[in-house]
Amino acid sequence: MSTIYDFTETEMSGQPLNLADYQGKVVVIVNTASKCGLAPQLKGLEQLYQQYHDQGLEVLGLPSNQFHQELDTDEEASDYCQLHYGVTFPMTQRVQVNGDDADPLFEHLKDESGHGAVKWNYTKFLVGRDGQLIHRYAPTTKPEKMVAEIEAALAQKEA
Repeated sequence: MSTIYDFTETEMSGQPLNLADYQGKVVVIVNTASKCGLAPQLKGLEQLYQQYHDQGLEVLGLPSNQFHQELDTDEEASDYCQLHYGVTFPMTQRVQVNGDDADPLFEHLKDESGHGAVKWNYTKFLVGRDGQLIHRYAPTTKPEKMVAEIEAALAQKEA
């Protein structure tokens, strides 16, 4: 059975981001878009990251222009997220979340959730310390509504 640890993404800087480095952590994976009306969720995601990072939470933002709401370049998207929302959690280079060119990590998460295609930006996936999907959240679910499940996942001891 595969886990998120089997995947590698590319950071905005161009460096590889090996998800195996997140073993034993609770991870929130979210497809972001700077020009989306849901972009203010970046502030809430950053708050979760700041509040729970020391307890083992990681947040990983994967910008996507799949829904035509991302800035023109990875650098513009990164700068926008930092400037407007104070994002300090890792952000990757842009990915596709659906279709023939969909990022393999998103294919895995969609398969694990059983809910098919990502319908919009800010679909959030909560992954436990074992690398397995706990819950898929709708784009409109605000990050603060994830707190109870995040705290429960953080309370689980590493397998």
